[in-house]
Amino acid sequence: MKYLFRGGTVVSGRGTRRADVLVEDEKILRVARSISAPEATVIDVEGQLLLPGFIDAHTHFDLDVCSTTTADDFFSGSRSALRGGTTTVVDFACPNKGETLHQGLELWHKKADGNCCCDYGFHMTIDDWNPGIEAEIDDMYAAGISSFKMYMTYPAMMIGDEAMYHALKKLKEKGGICGVHCENSGVIDALIAEKKAAGQMGVGSHPRTRPDFLEAEAVSRLLRIAQAVDIPVVIVHLTNAAALREVEAARKRGQRVYVETCPQYLVLEDSVYDDPDYSRAARYVCAPPIRKERDQQALWTALRKGEIQTVSTDHCSFTLEQKDAGRGNFTKIPGGLPGVENRGELLYTYGVTTRKISLATMCRVLAENPAKLYGMFPRKGVLQDGADADIVVYDPQADHVLRAEDMASLAGYSPYEGFAIRGGIHQVWLRGRLAVEDGFVLAGPDGKYIPRGKCSL
Repeated sequence: MKYLFRGGTVVSGRGTRRADVLVEDEKILRVARSISAPEATVIDVEGQLLLPGFIDAHTHFDLDVCSTTTADDFFSGSRSALRGGTTTVVDFACPNKGETLHQGLELWHKKADGNCCCDYGFHMTIDDWNPGIEAEIDDMYAAGISSFKMYMTYPAMMIGDEAMYHALKKLKEKGGICGVHCENSGVIDALIAEKKAAGQMGVGSHPRTRPDFLEAEAVSRLLRIAQAVDIPVVIVHLTNAAALREVEAARKRGQRVYVETCPQYLVLEDSVYDDPDYSRAARYVCAPPIRKERDQQALWTALRKGEIQTVSTDHCSFTLEQKDAGRGNFTKIPGGLPGVENRGELLYTYGVTTRKISLATMCRVLAENPAKLYGMFPRKGVLQDGADADIVVYDPQADHVLRAEDMASLAGYSPYEGFAIRGGIHQVWLRGRLAVEDGFVLAGPDGKYIPRGKCSL
C-alpha cells in the first residue's frame, strides 16, 4: 500500500517545514515540499504536525517486583504506548541474581514475542559480575542488545562499585552504553531505619528517605567510576538540580554523559506525598521520588539547553490495590507509575505551548536522540527517505483532559488525572499501518523485535 500524507508540518530535530510524506508498505519513500503520487491513498493532514514515532527507552512491562507483578504486561503496555504515540519501546530484561544473561534475555523474549503491539527491544540488566557474565556480553551484542543497565540501589539488583568498574571496562571494549540508576543505597537504608524507629511509616516518609542530595552523590560517584574507565554513561530518570550540577562538572572535565528524565519530574511536585488520603499519596511512590518545583524548572532549562538528551517514562504500573500493600509501611509500596501513554501530550502541552522547549527539542528528546543513543537511527527516530514509516499525527486543535477511564493501561488510574492537554494525538502509524486513530488502538500484537547497533549520538 502507498499513502501520501499531504499538507502537514513535518517536525525534525532541526526544526519544522511544510512537506508531504510518501509511504509505501513499511517505509518512507520520500519527504518533499509537494509530492505527486496518483496511485497513493491521500491522508489529509493539513494543519497538523507530523512527528517521527516516539521511542520510550525506559519501560518495565511484566516485571516481577515487590512480591507482585506490574499491572501492564507487554500487550496492555504496548497498547498504552501506541495510544500515546510511542511506536518503539526498549524494556529491561532482568535476570535474577545467580541467573545468566541468556536466561534473562530468553525470559523477556517469551514475555514480549507475539504479545507486543508496538516495536520493541531490550536493555540487559547487569545485577552481578563474574567470569560467566563477562563471557556472555559478546553474545548479547550478537542478539542485538547494545545497551545495559546497572543499579546502585535495591539489594536484588544493585551492583557494587568494584563490579561496576569491571563491567564498564568490558562494555568499553565493545563500544556499548550503560544506563545507571543512581541513589545511595546505604544512607537510604539508614534513613528508613530512623523513620521506622520513630514510627513515621506513612507515605510522606518516602521522599524524605530518598533526598535529592543522595541521588546527586550517587551520580557523582558513578561519574568518577566512569572517569576511571573513560567510558560514556547514561544517567537514567534524573530528577533534580543537584544531580544536574554533578553532570555539568563531569562534562567540564571532558566526560561524555547522557541524561534522561521523565514527565513525572517535569510536571509533578513532591507535595503529592503529603495528601492525607493514603491511596492518593501512594500512587505517586516511585524511585527516585518526585521532587520540588525548583527541580522542575531546572530540568526544563536543561532540556531547552540540550543538557538532557532523552525523556522516557520509567513506566512501571501497579493498581491501587497493589499499592495498598504498603499501608502502614511505605517501604512495602510497589514503586512505579504508569505514564507511557501520556508522555508526548504532556511535553507538547507543558513544554512546547508554554515555550519552555521548541517542537524540535520535543522531537529530539522523544524520538531522534533515543534512536541515536540506542542504536536504531536512522531506521527509527526520523521522518526521512528509507526510515520506518512510524508517524505521529498531532492535531494542535484537539484539546482534551486526561482521564484514566480513557486509557489502555491496566493500572486503573493516572498520575495525570484531570490534566488539561493542548491538542492531541490524532493518528499513530506503525511501519506504514494505521495503529491508532482518535484514541482507538487498531493494532494487534504484531510488533517487531528491533536488534540494535552502537550509539551514534
